[in-house]
Amino acid sequence: MELISFIILTLFFIAVWALCIHGSLHIFQLNSYKPYVQRKWVAEHMMEVVKKCWWLVLVMPCVMNLGWVGTLLACIPCAITLWFNRPRKAKKPLVYTARVKRLAATLAVLHGIVVVLGFVSREYRSFFIMLYALSGICENYLVLAANYINSPIEKAINRHYISDAERIIKEMPNLKVIGVTGSYGKTSLKFFVGKILGAKYNVLVTPESYNTTLGVVRTIRENMRPTHEVFVCEMGARNVGDIKEICDIVHPEAAIITSIGPQHLESFKSIENVTKTKFELVDSLPADGVAYLNMDNEYIAKRPVSVGTVGYRLAPAGSEPYEDVYCGFDVSVSAKGSSFSLREPDGTVTRLSTRLIGEHNVLNICGAVAVARSMGVEMRDIIPRVRRLESVPHRLELLGGGNRAIIDDAYNANPAGAKAALGVLSQFDTLKILVTPGMVELGEKQAELNREFGRQAAAVCDYVVLVGEKQTRPILDGLKSAGFDDSCMAVVESVQEAIALADTFKPGLPRTILLENDLPDNY
Repeated sequence: MELISFIILTLFFIAVWALCIHGSLHIFQLNSYKPYVQRKWVAEHMMEVVKKCWWLVLVMPCVMNLGWVGTLLACIPCAITLWFNRPRKAKKPLVYTARVKRLAATLAVLHGIVVVLGFVSREYRSFFIMLYALSGICENYLVLAANYINSPIEKAINRHYISDAERIIKEMPNLKVIGVTGSYGKTSLKFFVGKILGAKYNVLVTPESYNTTLGVVRTIRENMRPTHEVFVCEMGARNVGDIKEICDIVHPEAAIITSIGPQHLESFKSIENVTKTKFELVDSLPADGVAYLNMDNEYIAKRPVSVGTVGYRLAPAGSEPYEDVYCGFDVSVSAKGSSFSLREPDGTVTRLSTRLIGEHNVLNICGAVAVARSMGVEMRDIIPRVRRLESVPHRLELLGGGNRAIIDDAYNANPAGAKAALGVLSQFDTLKILVTPGMVELGEKQAELNREFGRQAAAVCDYVVLVGEKQTRPILDGLKSAGFDDSCMAVVESVQEAIALADTFKPGLPRTILLENDLPDNY
């Protein structure tokens, strides 16, 4: 009976481990498989993990003091732990990539060793039961251990994939590669460039937010065809050198920098490092390369470059358009979209209309048109393509209509983008409601920038619903310091709850809800 009870308890622990492994791998994937990010996350959330798993410590006294009956009773805290760690619906579920499967296999081996030792040394089973319990509580650290064990294999696999991508690029000497980077706006502008250049060229664009080294490599290996003439490659970065690493693979001939601002400061540490990293794209261009630069951004405008440049920007309302750049002016925004005039450097002015909303989108369209015109696309072909441009999901995407519209700007809010989104909201003649969990990855300035966001929201919004009490405290402080009415703000636990609450304000009145950022599951 003693052996049977030990087997039953072991099976319960295996079930606990399986759920904990799933949760830990999910967090590691959301943390981009970065060990230092994972360590920081574990340090910040260890108490939450312990709260879910502390029942496992009850296993020891049961096993030690009550014999085989105690071993069976020890299954009860395991069952409670299973309940508290049961899978919940995730915004971005765990994707079982080949890397995740390799990590899971390594973790299974590590846990298997503990189980085998437990069975061959059952006279010391209290010690191994303690290991069982600690394995569940400290699963996030075991993921780091498994990642370290697998690192030689992962490096070898990555080197193979990168070499294969480099070979594909080298075998297409006539392919024109356009790199796109920026603190914000790069994904939208990337798709706009791809759509407009499609009037003349066969274009491949990195899908969704595939902007890491391995994301770009995967795009090349899976999607690049000999018939492609242009490759529009989004390049993201969280550390100095990340963009150079991508450039060394794809060798861009043109560069677009959409913006530079205080984003990912936890890893970059300073705006100077952000600027240096974004300009790694321009610095990688050949002598005859061209850089398309958003000259409305102060960090971009003051940075000298050694290659040819084409600027684009917006003129303030009521002012004359700027010369020598692709300049948007006389912008009109409504719930149906935007229209604006575009002045080219040679003085030609064209009126363009789009279903997209917001001056930020207009600025990105100006940049995309600048690229297309430089590559020989006629304006008569550009006009209908601009008219048919669609919002990139979760980036100032207008949803719904009638008495209730949602401006979905949920993807990765940043200070400049959040301010621009409030500007779009201000142009709607409806009840204006902000739903936000705030901004993250802003380093030491995070609280200050969220506080300023609160003050900006107070000047625009009729109601503000904050998601998450701890995360949004600085926004709440900003709202109060600006004299925002306490009865017009609320704090809830989820975006779904926030939107449901927003629908209850002043029933019957038309409303526009701005969803600004939606934090991933690791926040």
